[in-house]
Amino acid sequence: MIEPLLIIIPCYNEYNKLDVDAYLHFLNENKGCNILFSNDGSTDGTLNLLQSIRNKFPERVSIFSKKVNQGKAEAVRSAVKHSFNTDEAYEKIAYLDADLSVSLEECIAISEYVKGNILVAFGSRIKKIDTNIERKKYRHYIGRVIATAISYIIKIPIYDTQCGCKVFEAGLAKTIFEEKFISKWLFDVELFCRIIETYSRSKILKVSREIPLKRWKDTNESKVKLTYFFRIWIDLLKINNRYNEKN
Repeated sequence: MIEPLLIIIPCYNEYNKLDVDAYLHFLNENKGCNILFSNDGSTDGTLNLLQSIRNKFPERVSIFSKKVNQGKAEAVRSAVKHSFNTDEAYEKIAYLDADLSVSLEECIAISEYVKGNILVAFGSRIKKIDTNIERKKYRHYIGRVIATAISYIIKIPIYDTQCGCKVFEAGLAKTIFEEKFISKWLFDVELFCRIIETYSRSKILKVSREIPLKRWKDTNESKVKLTYFFRIWIDLLKINNRYNEKN
């Protein structure tokens, strides 16, 4: 049997931030969705919390755990690859931040766009009159500078490549998550570059949808330190050199 959707949740030391009740409520209300927690070498009580969720929904929740922390990019990538080595099969594969800055329910709503010729859909933190986007000002301004540089590199007009909610048709996910990523935190950019390599720059506009989020709220703590802003340009240069060789 092919399940409609698998949501991968990368987790690293989430013990004090993981909203267990929100996950349990979602699983109780949404039968057509499974969750795979990717525990990225957590050293606190995260694994125990994840196991408590799995114990309530053993048929729909699984845990892929690493002993050593390797960063979000590898946590997501290895979990995607793991999902293809299980007895389950899925139509769509998504990933979402553990703090639920984007809700599980909204992830499902975004997944509904992935059908027919649309192979990827992703959330975008666009502040509009009918949305509730709460971002710290410094993160917003830094994000816009980085987004401009990213658009220059990939040469397509994406407003927000870094939003932590993306949904892929399973076949596409299997292709673009095969190789390891250059950057631990800018792997979203590499994903778009890999889709361009697979389908061409012109076709990516036809197979993807950028969906304004209804709600986003910055968490008080981010695992991406502010000092990474100065290192990010090195990663962008490496990505540009790697993927623009052929494109």
